[in-house]
Formats: sequence, structure tokens, C-alpha cells
Amino acid sequence: MEFSIKRGSPEKQRSACVVVGVFESRKLSPAAESIDNAANSYLSDIIRRGDMEGKAGTTLLLHDVPATLCDRVLLVGLGKDKEFHEKEYCAAIRCAVKALNETGASDGALFLTEIAVKKRDLAWRIRQAAIIAQETAYRFEQFKSKKNEVRHPLRKLSVVIEQRSKLPLAEEALAQGQAIAAGVALARTLGNLPGNVCTPGYLAETAQQMARDHALDCQILERADMDALGMHSLLSVAKGSHQPPKLIVLHYKGGGAEEKPLVLVGKGITFDSGGISLKPGLEMDEMKFDMCGAASVLGTLKAVAQMELPINLTVIVPSSENMPGGSASKPGDIVTSMSGQTIEILNTDAEGRLVLCDALTYAERFKPATVIDVATLTGACVIALGHVATGLFTNDDGLARELLHAGEEAQDRAWQMPLWDDYQDLLKSNFADMANIGGRAAGSVSAACFLSRFTKKFDWAHLDIAGTAWKSGADKGATGRPVALLTHYLLKRAGKLN
Repeated sequence: MEFSIKRGSPEKQRSACVVVGVFESRKLSPAAESIDNAANSYLSDIIRRGDMEGKAGTTLLLHDVPATLCDRVLLVGLGKDKEFHEKEYCAAIRCAVKALNETGASDGALFLTEIAVKKRDLAWRIRQAAIIAQETAYRFEQFKSKKNEVRHPLRKLSVVIEQRSKLPLAEEALAQGQAIAAGVALARTLGNLPGNVCTPGYLAETAQQMARDHALDCQILERADMDALGMHSLLSVAKGSHQPPKLIVLHYKGGGAEEKPLVLVGKGITFDSGGISLKPGLEMDEMKFDMCGAASVLGTLKAVAQMELPINLTVIVPSSENMPGGSASKPGDIVTSMSGQTIEILNTDAEGRLVLCDALTYAERFKPATVIDVATLTGACVIALGHVATGLFTNDDGLARELLHAGEEAQDRAWQMPLWDDYQDLLKSNFADMANIGGRAAGSVSAACFLSRFTKKFDWAHLDIAGTAWKSGADKGATGRPVALLTHYLLKRAGKLN
């Protein structure tokens, strides 16, 4: 879909469809009011007759509205005026784009970004509109022999603003939204790919292509390289698989030569059977999504490179399958991590922390400003927070505030969980420095405590996205979270957001 910023009055738009809003109180949005005045109360009469009540989630398509130059006018219900906040705004954009795709209009002129949203400026409204429009139009059908093709899909969407002085700000916000949307789309597509296609090798090839597309530095560490570095925790997860593991490292250098990089680490288990501690068969197909942490950090890097942010960013993806087999790790095995700490593997299905801990130790060599790891780590986090908020653990309260704020700004929210020393005792082992699980109680906390033992030398945060990385049921598929959260955090670090 092509996007552009335009100026002008709604009634003067030569467009296939102009999109305006209506509140439940019969109050028209400014653009709708402008059309209504030009058309001698045509919209007001329709609303008075009850054809459009302005309820959230409703639309009404009008053809040949008097005194307009467009083919159609789409009225979008905005709900109650006093309750129109961020969530309602985003829902209205989503509803509008969905309806536009069903009208047969090849292009649209969107006037919803002019509507005031409490505590959110025009740049936020435009950025969110671009992200949501692309998200709504996203389809993953590359493995279907018959595509569910939209007969006349929406190809162009213009975001129309009133003031000429706002054009530079609007253009920048639109470019940011498009970049974030591209990153989200990449993360969703990687997550949705089946495990027989998206292997560790495929992720490595994707990283190499990204390096070529965006002039990034890329290094792929093979099994022998990791063995030489002492990454025996990571390698223990790959022992049962025929697919070779990869440690993928990408560097984006948009900041100064002496500027410390921000580091993102993404769990890349491309299929998680549980290993010898085999998972139940029901819904095991969804374990292809166990690499959504990797997908999200690659998507974030794509967005950052597309925006050309003035920061240094390093992305590390430890990738493997977790499979049963004659050579697979067994419960009770003890391995030595790259840090030299020893780990008793009590459950081979707690493998994400085993690959992440070596990647976190590897991150030390880059002398990072901060390190954030992203992982579909624990079912316990789903029990704690459901599918709404990502779990946030950190050893730095300032970093926590930055990430929580970014999540609110992006509408991709996180919730801070405790990381107190009191929980460390859950990981005690009689035979090694630590166990890789801490029992049923506080499962997401003990997993974060495990990772914290490998992050003593830098400011660090852990995002547990087990409940937010994908959806099940009729809407099954990867969500692309937390690309939006991470990119808003990096935009703020780059000085591109207030």
C-alpha cells in the first residue's frame, strides 16, 4: 500500500473514497462537518434519520454525496465523544481501513488523523494510522494454492492534514509509521513461516539479505565457532536436531564511532518440541512461533535501518531447534555456559534460557549501553498477564521506565514484574551452580532470575512475550509484538520522539 501526506478540504478531494468520522452524540468530525456544510446538511440528515448512529466499529458508505469531488464518502463511527482516547482512535483507523478494502475503492483520503486524541499529538496520530493500516491489510497466504484475493484492494491511502506548516512533521511521522509497519510485517511473516521452512539456516539467510539491503555488518557463527567460545549451554539445545544451530550477529552503525551500541537479543528456537521433556501434542504446531523473539529483533532492526536512526544497534539471535533424539540433552545433564557457570538441565523444555544465557555473555564484548532480550520464554507469563501485556524484568529501574513509556506510546504495552533476590533460591542445584528451572511457583520470575545471572556487566531488560507474540484460534498467527515497543524506545533514544 502506498502512503502520502496531502493538504486540502474533504469536499475538494478527487479520491475514490473520503473517510470522515461521526460520534454517537451525532457530532461530526471537523472533516465531516466541512462536507456537511458544502452539501447542505446532507450528512446531518442521514444521521438524523438513524442510518448512522456513530457507534464504535460501525461504518456507512455513501455514493455521490452532493458538492463533493470524490466517488464515495465513508462514515466511521467513533463512539462516545468523551471516551475517545488512544484505544478508540486505533480501533477507528482499523475499522476504516478494513471497510475501505471492502468498498472496491483503489485509493482513499483519510481525515481521521485530524480528530483530537487526549495527550496525543498529530505526529502520534499519523504514525499510528500508518502502522495500523499496514497491519490491517497484512495477509499471509504464500502457501495457499488459492489466495483469498480482494477484488479491488486499497492501493493508495492519503493522510490529509489542514495546516501547511505541519507538512514536515506529518511527513516524518508517516515515514516512521511505515518503517515500523515494515518491521512488524517482517516479524509476523518470519513467525508465520512453518518450521520446515524457517530453520536456523533460513534465519541466517534472512539476516544476510538484510545486511545486503541496508549495508549492515553481519556475522554468522557456526557450531564449531560456538564450541570454541565455550557456548555449551546453547549447543546443548541443538544436540537432538539435524538442523545446525546458528548465532546471528548484525550491526547497524548510525551513531558515532565511539558511541556504545544498544543490543537486542532475540530467542530463535525455530521449533520447540520440548526435547526429551516432550510437550503434549495438542497445539504443538504453535511451537513454530518460539522464534518470535528473533523475528521481533530482526523486524526492529529493519525499521531502524529504514528510518536511518542516529544510533548504533547490534542484534544477536541464538537460533536452534529443540528436538528429541538419541543425542539430545537429557534431564539431569550438566553443561558449562560461556560465562563458566554450570547449569543442571532439569527440564529440556526450558531451553530458551539456555540459548539466551550464552548470547547475553557474548554481548559483553560489544561494551553495550543497554541489552534487551526478547523471548517467548514461559507459559507462566501467560498465566500471569494473559495476552494483553508483555512481561518486563530488568536490573535498572530507569530502563524499565523507558520501556514502559515506549509501550504506552506504541500501544504495545508491557508490565514490570519483580526481579528480587528472594527468588534466586528457586534455582538452587545440588550438583551445579544453578538449575535451569525453579518449579511451578513464579515460573516467569525464576526464568528471568536465571538470565539475570549472565547480565551483571550491563544494564539489561528481559521481555517475556509468550502471551503476546502470537494469537491462537480463528485469528491464529504472529502479532509482530514487541517491534512497535522496541522501535518507539529506540526513536526516543535517538531523540526523534518528545
